[in-house]
Formats: sequence, C-alpha cells, structure tokens
Amino acid sequence: MNIPRLAQQQMVAKLGTQKVLMLYGTRRTGKTTIIENIVSKYPNDTLLLQGEDMQISEILQRRTIANYTQLIGGKKIVIIDEAQTIPEIGKILKLMIDGIKGITVIATGSSSFDLVYATGEPLVGRNIIYQLYPIAQTELSTVEDYITTARNLEQRLIYGSYPELWHLDSLQEKENYLKQMVSSYLLKDLLTIENVKGADVLYKLLQMLAWQVGSQVSTVEIGNSLQLNKITVERYLDLLSKVFIIYPLTGYSNNLRKEVTKSKKWYFFDNGLRNALINNFSPLSQRNDIGQLWEQYILSERIKNNTYNGHYPQYFFWRTYDGQEVDLIESHNGKLHAFECKWKNNNAKKPIAFGKAYPDALFTILDQENYLDWVTK
Repeated sequence: MNIPRLAQQQMVAKLGTQKVLMLYGTRRTGKTTIIENIVSKYPNDTLLLQGEDMQISEILQRRTIANYTQLIGGKKIVIIDEAQTIPEIGKILKLMIDGIKGITVIATGSSSFDLVYATGEPLVGRNIIYQLYPIAQTELSTVEDYITTARNLEQRLIYGSYPELWHLDSLQEKENYLKQMVSSYLLKDLLTIENVKGADVLYKLLQMLAWQVGSQVSTVEIGNSLQLNKITVERYLDLLSKVFIIYPLTGYSNNLRKEVTKSKKWYFFDNGLRNALINNFSPLSQRNDIGQLWEQYILSERIKNNTYNGHYPQYFFWRTYDGQEVDLIESHNGKLHAFECKWKNNNAKKPIAFGKAYPDALFTILDQENYLDWVTK
C-alpha cells in the first residue's frame, strides 16, 4: 500500500526556499523513503549525501563556501541523510544555507541531539522542522475507508504503525520485526552519546516504562531498581524523548493544592514497540491492559495529527491526591479541553473536583465510536 506521508507533502511545498528543512524521526519511520521519493521526483536538481559515510563527513567538515559550492555543483536541493552523525553539523548547515544562494537543504536525523541541542550555531530563521512518526491514522484515512479502519484497529493497538509492517504478511513476521527493532535499532543513536552506561540499562528502563504506561512514574523507584541515581534516570528519560521513542505528560494544576503536579506519565509513540518490550502480542481478548493500549494509542495519534496540522497545544494529565483524574488535558490560548480515554464508554463522567476547579473547560470521552474524528481532523 502506498501511504502518502504528510511530512513529505509539506516538505515538497517548501522546496525552492532558502531554508534548511529538518526531518526528524526514529529509525525505520520512513525518512529514507521520503528522500528517495524526492530524489526520484527531482533527479537532476538533487544531491544526496549520506551522513554516515566517513568520506562525506570529512568533506562536509571542511567548512568553506568554496568547498560547498564545488561539492553542490549547481544542484538546487541538497539532502544530508542521518545528518546528526556529522560533527558540528549545525555550523555546516548554517554556512551552507547562508553562503550559497538558490538552494534548499534537507537534513534528516534519527535524533535531535546535534541538529537542535548541540549545534553551537542556532539556525533560527533558517530552518523548518518536520517530525516524522510511525504512520498516523490521519495519513491512513486518505487510503482506507471506515470499515477497513475499524477492522484493522486491533492490529494497530497490538503491532503499532511502523511503515515496514505493511509489507509483512503474517502476524509472526510483524512480531519478529518489532523485536528486532527493539534489540538492534531502537537504542543505536543513544549508545553513541557519552556517559550512557549501556544498552542493557536503557532496555530495562524502557521495559519499566512499558509496564507503567498511563501511570505516574517514580524516578526514584526506577533508579533504585536500576542502581542509578535520580538525576541519571531523568537524563536517560530526556535522551529517550529526544530520539522520539517516548514522551511525557506532566500534571496540570492552576487552582487546587491537592492536584498532582510533580510526577510525570510516560508514553510510547508506538504501541508495537511497547508490546515488544514487554513481549506480549496476544490478541485483545486475552489481555488485561486494553485500557493502557487504547489510552496510549489515541494520545499518540492525537499528537501526530496535531503536529502534522501545525497545532501545538500543551499536553497534561490531571489528578488529585484522592484519586480523581483525567487522562489528557490540552491547553491552548488559555482554554482547556479535557479528554478521558475509554475502550468502551461505560457512562464515565467528568470528575467532580475537576468540574468545580475548571468550570469553563470542555470535557470529552473518547471511545471506539468517536475517536476517529479526534485523531484525523
């Protein structure tokens, strides 16, 4: 199935601008396919450079406009794949886009370490950032009807949405692929960073998070289990979020002293990775974590849809110390919209304390009947 990627459409629309287009996403989300499509569409105008090629890296590190002009040779589109592997890539991109007129540079990366956080040279005003996730339901909605979506929902809750899964025929092949992802590719970028103890520690940390999806996570308890201090655990969590494997929700509070604010909940962008970490690909009828799978799935799909549509609210959960809670709160322009995720709508109601504290906030229950509009529009 040819699934149109929204990030590709948005990037193609910006070709011809004097900008650096940064495409981020975990390995295997389809970045290579996007750049191959662009090269195929504009073969005479595009120069493709592999950042992991040592010779290319050495050439790019000779930072002179004359060097880059000779390298580019009149091409209009310069693509640097896996750009985060090149030392001081930020300075390279800045000099290239400032010094050579008439080009658009595309830089892809599996992490945001060097491209955003450690460039030493800001690209503010020169760059546009695109985030590529595993395939989003809003992308699938362009190629499948409602019945097909409903029929495939269980598989997406269990196996997730990495692009390669659409080319695998059996469930066993999908399971094997995801397990290989976790063991071989998931942590590759992190292990190149100094002061990371090793893949085994990161793997165990991710496993602990996978079991606690939808629950508040204690960094102290995790540290005790992994024999790490709290600061190290927090740093690892930050690194894992920078390679787009997980993301946090913090507690929302504006009124009540009894609201939980200091702890976080951590979610995976993809259900398949989460299930690979706990080694459970059982059908929904045999699981006791349907609520966790559903909550994580539709929260992640909502974030994907918002991002692709240029909508960036702040995301929170809400909870009081006496146990009243809301799964997700979106805060945008001073307005709150609260969401409760229910696999089956069992007449859930707005928590009384939340209604009293935030009487103007909207409240919506998300179940199988109404979630599609929320994650595709």
